[in-house]
Amino acid sequence: MNKTVLITGASSGIGLQFSHKFAGSGHDVILVARSGDKLRTLAEEMEGKYGVKTYVFTSDLSKPDAPKKLYEEVKSQEIHVDILINNAGFGLFGEFEQTELWKELDMIQVNITALTELSKYFGRDMVTSKRGQILNVASTAAFQPGPLMAVYYATKAYVLSFSEALANEWAPHGVKVKALCPGATKTGFSDAAELQSSKLFQSGVMSVEEVVEEAYQQMMTKNKTVIVPGLKNKMLAQSIRFMPRKMVTNIVRKVQERV
Repeated sequence: MNKTVLITGASSGIGLQFSHKFAGSGHDVILVARSGDKLRTLAEEMEGKYGVKTYVFTSDLSKPDAPKKLYEEVKSQEIHVDILINNAGFGLFGEFEQTELWKELDMIQVNITALTELSKYFGRDMVTSKRGQILNVASTAAFQPGPLMAVYYATKAYVLSFSEALANEWAPHGVKVKALCPGATKTGFSDAAELQSSKLFQSGVMSVEEVVEEAYQQMMTKNKTVIVPGLKNKMLAQSIRFMPRKMVTNIVRKVQERV
């Protein structure tokens, strides 16, 4: 019997690549995103190409009632989720006093609140059944403050801390929790966050295929809680630990600034 993977933000970027990777590896997949038509087209393509079951659930995780409703809909169809990929999320560029508050509140809802709720609902089932895995998509942004993207960096710091704590709590129950911390990646994220012209995205990025391939291999074969794809990103994450926080914050500000 195939294991079933639920992927949020499955219609594009890292989520889309995860969908293909897991389906291509013989897993049934639950595709979750706001765009129902896009998901249904993707589901038909994947069933034909990989011969696995695909399920489509349209959900806007920026809405407060969406995570619980999603969980209840999945349970009503008697689908057991073996692996949860909390991938949905977005960022916003700009000085805090100038950015729009509603966008930041939506960001907190998606990046933190929805991720926490889905981890709670599906994680409890995993603990009960003594098996399962959760991958929360954080970022190398989780390792330091981020001027010009203050709220986004803070949300990813939460995801990393939360994931490491859950990994410790649930290890005795046979449930693995991991945090994926990619650096700059070639997806639609930079467009949505208005980062196209920042020095960060001008200095070279990983492909989404590279990020997902490394994440998948480490999920399936290694017991590491924090997955940082790419040598450059690994070195960055490690070096920050030995630098004064004020210096780190100033460096991040320089990197974030537009060219």
